[in-house]
Amino acid sequence: MRGGLIAGKVGYAASCLVAAVVLVASGYAYKVTGYVGGIASSNAITGGAQTGAMNILVMGLESRTNYYGQTIDHHLQVVMHVGSQGGQATNTLILIHIFAGGQRAVGISIPRDDWVTFPRPYDGQSQGKIDQAYGLAYAQSLSKTGSSNSQDYFLANEAGQRAAIDTVEMVTNQKIDHFAEVNLAGFYSLAASFGGIEVCIKPWTAGNNQNLADQNSGWNAVADGYNLKQGGSQYLHLAAAQALAFVRDRDSLPSGDLDRTHRQQAVLDYVIWKLKHTGVITDIGQLTALLGSAKNYLITDTDFNPLNFATQMGALTGQNMKFYTAPIVGFETIDGQDANQIDIPTIRAAVKAKFTAPPPAAKKSKATPKSTKKAAPIPAASTVTVDVYNGGTTFNLAANVSRALVGKGYKAGAITGSAGQSQAVTSGAQVFYGPGASANAAKIATAFGATAKSLASLTAGHVEVLLGTGSTVVPAGLTPASTAPSSTVPTTSSTVPTTAPTSAGNNGASGNAVTVAASAKYGIPCVY
Repeated sequence: MRGGLIAGKVGYAASCLVAAVVLVASGYAYKVTGYVGGIASSNAITGGAQTGAMNILVMGLESRTNYYGQTIDHHLQVVMHVGSQGGQATNTLILIHIFAGGQRAVGISIPRDDWVTFPRPYDGQSQGKIDQAYGLAYAQSLSKTGSSNSQDYFLANEAGQRAAIDTVEMVTNQKIDHFAEVNLAGFYSLAASFGGIEVCIKPWTAGNNQNLADQNSGWNAVADGYNLKQGGSQYLHLAAAQALAFVRDRDSLPSGDLDRTHRQQAVLDYVIWKLKHTGVITDIGQLTALLGSAKNYLITDTDFNPLNFATQMGALTGQNMKFYTAPIVGFETIDGQDANQIDIPTIRAAVKAKFTAPPPAAKKSKATPKSTKKAAPIPAASTVTVDVYNGGTTFNLAANVSRALVGKGYKAGAITGSAGQSQAVTSGAQVFYGPGASANAAKIATAFGATAKSLASLTAGHVEVLLGTGSTVVPAGLTPASTAPSSTVPTTSSTVPTTAPTSAGNNGASGNAVTVAASAKYGIPCVY
């Protein structure tokens, strides 16, 4: 997979370090309260939870300017290998759920190329890559003010933050309590304050080891000490500029941006380890310098008070903070851009499962005789007729879903727009059933991440599927496991989507976790 637009090729993962600083260092920030109070704040969202379980969105902004419209110093542009041109795209989006008590956390990386329908049009555009929501709302805000003073730029960033948050909430169906955002120079500044970053690189033998260098980002593992003759995974210490290049690279990786999310996650794991094992969080001098640097690039929502984490975050390590990547269906090209085809119900179900705390282990009890009563068999699919109504904007989706259901053995019913039925359209898909069809309806609803409901107006043996505004593809559960969902190509696509790669090991397409072994050096996983 390759980047489509020039701006996309110079993305970065600045928020990796920010997430670690927010989640770990802030737990000890009561020692340097003045620096915490000096971090910029935004009114993009308010009223988020202050204690207990909460969701935090960490954003890495592509911008070459600060929050007041001032351009990054030319010397830094050269050192960071980024140039002076760039938009306001959120090239890093990590939704982090902190479980109550702060002993455990889960992060979900959302690929920047996920193609979505925005919650509302931004700057006249209703669809695009998820990372574009910020920049479109930013441009719309500036066009309304008609001026370009520092306050206008700050308000434009607030508009962008709100748009990015609304879009992520729509895709994941999760309320975001707080956010932390960093601009381009932030990663370089933090990496320098840490004295560089430790990484573990896996060779990509099948790809002729092309993951070791990338011209667009400036990444060069061989020049930085990687020994091809040694073979196997190798640890490298990267100075600030190469650390930035490492997390910006996607063009040379087996799974493109999906593998880049794993590099981001690995860097975050290292920073957590660094903060907890080298005295940074207990050394007033080091922590003061770190938070002092953070004041120059970090912005959070007004209600986000790091001091609230003082008693919660001490136990957070790479072992009890898991990272996943939101699953995709496949790759496609839309309007000349490389994009990820996604299924929103599948993403919502996956995120909900990861963000739900497991129930406490049940106490063992004496064995009781097993029930001899068997569950009633589900009637054959051929006895059920399924009507499909399209309440979204993806052309021909109802027909594609109906075709998939027929492939599962169901009879095709009505195939039309949402006006052909009586129920209100929601964001997610809805499934209804008439007499005798409850079991099959429940089975169909599972594929959409929904719950089947009885509907009095439906005749016996009928099921109704109402596709919501967030429905864009046939759910993976309805497509044959061995083939790509080629019947779900939007009419704007110029190429047939391909299934996401699986040969590269843990990849974002399947949503696998990037795990850290308890004995891992520097507390990090090895990644491409």
